[in-house]
Amino acid sequence: MEEIKKGIADANETGTTETMEDYSKELEASFRTINEGDLIAGTVIDVNEEGVTLDLGYYAPGVIRTEDISKDPAFSVLTDVKVGDRLEGTVIKKDDGAGNIALSCVEAAQTVGWDKVQQYLEEKKAVTVKVSEVVNKGVVAFLEGIRGFIPASQLALNYVEDLNTFMGKTLDVYVITVDKEKKRLVFSAKDLLKEREAERLNHKISMIVPGSVLEGRVESLMPYGAFVDLGDGLSGLVHISQISQKRLGKPSEVLAVGDKVRVKVLNTANNKISLSIKAAAERGEPDAIEERQAAEYSSGKSVGTSLGDLLKGLKL
Repeated sequence: MEEIKKGIADANETGTTETMEDYSKELEASFRTINEGDLIAGTVIDVNEEGVTLDLGYYAPGVIRTEDISKDPAFSVLTDVKVGDRLEGTVIKKDDGAGNIALSCVEAAQTVGWDKVQQYLEEKKAVTVKVSEVVNKGVVAFLEGIRGFIPASQLALNYVEDLNTFMGKTLDVYVITVDKEKKRLVFSAKDLLKEREAERLNHKISMIVPGSVLEGRVESLMPYGAFVDLGDGLSGLVHISQISQKRLGKPSEVLAVGDKVRVKVLNTANNKISLSIKAAAERGEPDAIEERQAAEYSSGKSVGTSLGDLLKGLKL
């Protein structure tokens, strides 16, 4: 307090206009009490291999040793921390012997980290993590200083053959399991990828204009119709009533998987594409159905051209 009053007096003598209001932060810091176990935040003002120094808005700076910042094996204090960053830590010593307040982000993670990851789970918030280790049946990544697990089945949309290809990769994930008591934290990249892929496809579907005529290939046959692959992950349904002009008992009567067909888009309601082969049919441009019927016809007996053949079946 005496130092602050002296600073004001010196400022007045030199003609500057500082007042007690200008020293409000210093006054607040002089009355502030920090105890071991407190959770406090500060701004990084120095970074070196041994750790970081923080401005805590207090008469003493804070220091965090590198091993107390993160337990992530991939963490590098020189790479991952920059001057100006805000770090939060738990006070582990009010005086480290050099007049500094010793903090630990690792301890803080155990205090507030679990609350944060629980919030991410409840809000279904997408977060970014970096794979730091490959283990049995999955990989490890840290979030809020807490070690988490991503099962192999949750790493990608498709089956992952080699987990090592994910080592060091940065992934966007959802938190899907939080169990503080058992210290169990689980992430999923697959759930987020599925949502983003659905959004991408839904956007593409919304860009398709009903009435458009497209080309595709039959990818599967069902009793009620045929699914046609339109490319780029899009497919649509041709209801059995929209396959042919004639009444069909089942789609396989005129279609086979792999057939190339021309289809007309009937509608794109509810992000589903409804198609019609019948409506897209045009004279002079045979589709798969017409080609198959022609092939079946040509594979039969040859057509006779004799007078007897012409008169066969006529009643005279």
